[in-house]
Amino acid sequence: MAKTRVLVEFGMGTSLRREDYTEAALRAIKDALWHNSVNMAELFGFPKEAMIIDAEIGVQNPDQVDKDALKAIFPYGQPNITVTHGGLDIEKPHTEGRTVTANAAIVVSFDMEAVV
Repeated sequence: MAKTRVLVEFGMGTSLRREDYTEAALRAIKDALWHNSVNMAELFGFPKEAMIIDAEIGVQNPDQVDKDALKAIFPYGQPNITVTHGGLDIEKPHTEGRTVTANAAIVVSFDMEAVV
């Protein structure tokens, strides 16, 4: 069996006021997931739990993201979360603080036999 990629989706999320990197990351994941209805499992005859989900999140302060909270958003599958430096922090022009943005890339794969 080989891990075979069947879907890639992207999303963006923000924390406008609280500078909450986890919230921005959660919103980025939701944005990516809500772009389509992933019914790949049924297409290939697998249970939904067999989905291997690799999610990479980019934020300016990766150490401030709660990866367990991100895993909890996936209703099924086997999520693997990686948080890296990316996204943007945008300073507010007329007040203290900044808006935090996060980017997400979600890859869905299955363990499949190669077709020859």
